[in-house]
Amino acid sequence: MLDVLKAVLFGIVEGITEWLPVSSTGHMILLEEFVSFQNVSEGFFSMFEVVVQLGAIMAVVLLFWNQIFPFSFKKNEAFIKKDIMTLWFKILVSCVPAAVIGVAFSDQMEALFYNYTTVAVMLILFGVAFIIVETRNHGKNAKINSLAQLTYQTALMIGVFQLIAAIFPGTSRSGATIVGALLLGVSRTVAAEFTFFLAIPVMFGASLLKLLKFGFDFTGLEIVVLLAGMITAFVVSVIVIKFLMDYIKKHDFKVFGWYRIVLGIIVLLYFAVVQ
Repeated sequence: MLDVLKAVLFGIVEGITEWLPVSSTGHMILLEEFVSFQNVSEGFFSMFEVVVQLGAIMAVVLLFWNQIFPFSFKKNEAFIKKDIMTLWFKILVSCVPAAVIGVAFSDQMEALFYNYTTVAVMLILFGVAFIIVETRNHGKNAKINSLAQLTYQTALMIGVFQLIAAIFPGTSRSGATIVGALLLGVSRTVAAEFTFFLAIPVMFGASLLKLLKFGFDFTGLEIVVLLAGMITAFVVSVIVIKFLMDYIKKHDFKVFGWYRIVLGIIVLLYFAVVQ
């Protein structure tokens, strides 16, 4: 029962930090310092940290179903919504940089950069980036105010920013893609929505790879722990995504930039004292 409650806690942190541009990795590293599972294997926990994201991504599927499902059915006939299919092609283009590099060098990147120093530095750097970009954009009108206005070139460039997050933990996938989109003249709302949609193939792909690597030989407890984390992440994600979409209609991302800087400093100070 204690491990299930811990899974719920991880699900809460995942559901909040996956969508707010504050780095889920940074928060997970801190959480792991104080909360650890007692009755599951180390391999399971490594898989759990990734697969729990499936709960978060299902929240996106639920909330944006009409914007991402490309088929409609009328009188027993199926129709393809061309605008949504075009959006999916742009999403796939954005996924190419991270997919190619991630699949080829994931183990090497994890060995080199998955440490508290990298996480803290990237938290601070992209926190500063949010403040600078939002200050620069203050009072300016965005060039791209709808998903339909996104070009394939813009989608690819956003994908390059996502690659930065894939290489350097602590960057935050949503943080990197939102900063990149804002720099390219995309509005906050479109940047956030595209980031959400971009997460669908990325998270499903990462989760599938982790599951295949771990195998499907779960104990009864491990199944309950995984489901508890995923369901919690789903529920919390629904709330957080709705909050963020309402928040950015009236506010910019600077508060998240300052939060990242403070968290990065806390991470550095904590591990400096502990070690």
